[in-house]
Amino acid sequence: MKVRVSLKYLIGFLILAALVSIASIVFRDFKFEDEAEPNRELSSLLSVDTKHAFSPVLPNNPVVLPDDSSFHPQYQHEWFHYFANVRDKKGHLYTVQWSYFRIAHDQRVDELGWLNSQVYFSSVVISNDRKVWREQRIARGGIGQAGVSALPLRMWIDDWTWRSLGRNPFPGHLDVKTDTFSLSLYSDLDGPYVLPGEQGFQRKHETEPTATYNLQAPFLKVYGQMKLTKETDPIAVEGTAFMSKEWGSGLMSSKQQGWDKFVLKLDDDTTLSVNRYRHEEELPYMFGTLSSKEKNIVLNSKDIVILPLNKTVIEGGRVLPLEWRIMVPRYNIDLKTAPVNKQSWLPFIVPYWEGAINTTGSDLAHGYMQLTGY
Repeated sequence: MKVRVSLKYLIGFLILAALVSIASIVFRDFKFEDEAEPNRELSSLLSVDTKHAFSPVLPNNPVVLPDDSSFHPQYQHEWFHYFANVRDKKGHLYTVQWSYFRIAHDQRVDELGWLNSQVYFSSVVISNDRKVWREQRIARGGIGQAGVSALPLRMWIDDWTWRSLGRNPFPGHLDVKTDTFSLSLYSDLDGPYVLPGEQGFQRKHETEPTATYNLQAPFLKVYGQMKLTKETDPIAVEGTAFMSKEWGSGLMSSKQQGWDKFVLKLDDDTTLSVNRYRHEEELPYMFGTLSSKEKNIVLNSKDIVILPLNKTVIEGGRVLPLEWRIMVPRYNIDLKTAPVNKQSWLPFIVPYWEGAINTTGSDLAHGYMQLTGY
């Protein structure tokens, strides 16, 4: 029998587990997707809560830095996502993914102790073309186990932290230690921040009022080190990264099935980010940005063509479209994507596929792909 997981159930479970253990709650390879329908699970976690008056996402309210670098407790959801492509001194390639997510169950976001309504979860993933190292942590707000501070910007859950020198995320330091692997990465801007959509206001549906506020850092330089096992020496790495931050009251519309996201570094000065939001009995809604260090071009559904090419059966029998064709005809972009490691399904509390991709066609690009709701 399949179980539909609601946010109330999640919070109740977390409270019970925390009271029993009085310790960090660490989910390793948690198999939520075996117990719940992914579309229903995504919808229950990321749809707007109509019972509580969280702040709406409205146009003509531009994102402003550095004020909007910190988190926004008046909104229901917030998501900080970081993806890096790095190389060690021997030329071996790795990708690093780090996400930090906040959900407010009701408006008691400033309460201390167990009355606080905030739930945080964070995940870290290291991968190459053969293996994936991953872990997720979940915590309640109000008890010091997880949270965000603004001056300077700091995000933490247990001993996983992102620290910056000021109110903006960069320059920033990501420090993560698990029982099996760890990483320490420093990131700094190598180009401007980008505000997608209408000065950071991004519509997610053609007719429904689903939207979020967004900011991106598509040009980042990264250096640091990783330890893939307790016994091995640290590996020095360097490369590039992409950061996105999104917040609002409802990240998904009522009939949304999921989304497909692609971020591709076309060259040292140009990054393409495109999104395909899938809805029941409707055409996908697409949007994106074509960003250079000189200017940012906003793309809409009329500018973009995103087509799945082949479906792949991965471990566990899940079927996913891992190869795609992406076209932006107005700018002579025509790409075919291929995953670096097909076995990059992440069985986290919000389960999704995410990993590195390369392209052929008009550009020999590299970047990442995120597929949710499958």
